[in-house]
Amino acid sequence: MWNTLYRIAISIILAGTLSCCIKNDIPFAKVPLSITGIEVEGQSGSAVISESESTVTVTLQETVNPKKVMLKTFTYTEKASSTLTAGTEIDLSQPYEVTLSLYQDYKWEIIGNQPIARRMIIDGQLGNSEFDVKNHLATASIRKSADLKDIVLSDLKLGPEGALNDGVSGTPEVQWTFYRDFAQASVHVTFSDFVDETWTLRVYKSDKDVVTESADGWVNVAWLYGAGVADTECGFDIRKDGSEDWTRVDQKYVTMDGGKFTARVPHLKANTTYECRAYSGDQVGDVVTFSTTETGSVPNMGFEDWHQEEKVICPWAQDGTRFWDTGNHGSTTLSEKDNITLSTEDIRPGSTGKLAAVLKSQKIVVKFAAGNLFIGEYKETKGTNGVLGFGRSFTSYPTRLKGYFKYQTALITEAIDKYASLKNQPDTCIVWVALGDWELQENPNSGEKTAVEVQTDDKGTGKYFDKNDSHIIAYGEMTCGENVNEYTPFSVELEYRATNRKPTALLIVCSASKYGDYFTGAPGATMWVDDFSLEYDYDD
Repeated sequence: MWNTLYRIAISIILAGTLSCCIKNDIPFAKVPLSITGIEVEGQSGSAVISESESTVTVTLQETVNPKKVMLKTFTYTEKASSTLTAGTEIDLSQPYEVTLSLYQDYKWEIIGNQPIARRMIIDGQLGNSEFDVKNHLATASIRKSADLKDIVLSDLKLGPEGALNDGVSGTPEVQWTFYRDFAQASVHVTFSDFVDETWTLRVYKSDKDVVTESADGWVNVAWLYGAGVADTECGFDIRKDGSEDWTRVDQKYVTMDGGKFTARVPHLKANTTYECRAYSGDQVGDVVTFSTTETGSVPNMGFEDWHQEEKVICPWAQDGTRFWDTGNHGSTTLSEKDNITLSTEDIRPGSTGKLAAVLKSQKIVVKFAAGNLFIGEYKETKGTNGVLGFGRSFTSYPTRLKGYFKYQTALITEAIDKYASLKNQPDTCIVWVALGDWELQENPNSGEKTAVEVQTDDKGTGKYFDKNDSHIIAYGEMTCGENVNEYTPFSVELEYRATNRKPTALLIVCSASKYGDYFTGAPGATMWVDDFSLEYDYDD
């Protein structure tokens, strides 16, 4: 009996010990969480949401106290919880951290951006004033023939609209102290209960009356930058390297901003070296040399080349260059009848080709699939979601994308919760273009290199292209939400965010349903595209 009791006791102890060691290794679902909307009191424009950086940037009006910002609306991924709610006063003088939670925690930052339109204008100033906000220092230069002791401060604004300078509104009387190379004064700036700063004003005497600052050569266009004396005629001269004769750039290409000026010079020759110099009045600056570059190459812009690999129709020739791709790889999982992007003999009138592309949005079994065509690679299908790589290597500077399209819209019947409000609205097609300086990533399975990875998700919480991505150099788009029964020319102007950055990749994406990557759109919406081309010049 005692042996039996002993064995039972040992069994109980072992069972308890083992139960403590049992590990629950079933993983929780991984659901990416996002801030989907935000509005604060005193906001200017719309918030910029960056999925890739997990940040939301809110621009505040000048007169808002950044340390006391009231959150009016705040939305985020459905079913998630948040450490922040609407109706809360937050401090945006520095990034504000928010945690979203659903199985895992995701850290986001709300960034307050408060641009202040500062200005300091001195009579006879060369170029524009510069402002060191951290050190409260405003600097300006005057022409070389001017005398520092004759400085006239004609305008000053260092704080929010309505701020006081030395207790007065507008331009104060300041006391200058003179040194060998510059003159200096101080101004006390106050506004409401959150601005109380002492600024230093410093004016230098320049050894020049005009400066040729820089020149950026594209293909048929150059951007020239200079600084001269405000209120005098300023501009540029240009010539081919080796030529003795200068050509004055037409004033219609010159934009003035105080003493700074810029020229967008079109109609230049590709792969050519030029010289330029700025002028201000009868004075000329130093010569700056720059070179234009060559056009980029994008194959199959007429959509003539197609072939079929097993069930999938592909927009490149057999054994040809794989530059474009489609979502056909995902839509044909069950049947080759489910190709959503095809070639068609319905070409635009006057085309020298024989084929075009037709993009058909449709519902395949239980999921919506938008007809699409893009530069890049369809990488793989995960479950019923797609992983795509947008963009290919490209180093040139197009100014616009041109092409032809027609469109048949339909009412949206398929929508995820995020876009439920679009139901019963006409679908919209889109063509968008982006040029950027991403580092291309190689797909280890195919060896193909693309720029931006996209992962679709039927809850809208995947990984998507962000047109506010800091890598973007230029962007443009065309949308249409009505029937276009005949081929119609379109033009997408690329809006450049910088003229001196070097591109590495070009993205072009066409979709019969604008929100197709969110599984939202109208079955039956159909887009035809033909004869795309890139241009590299500007019109007069």
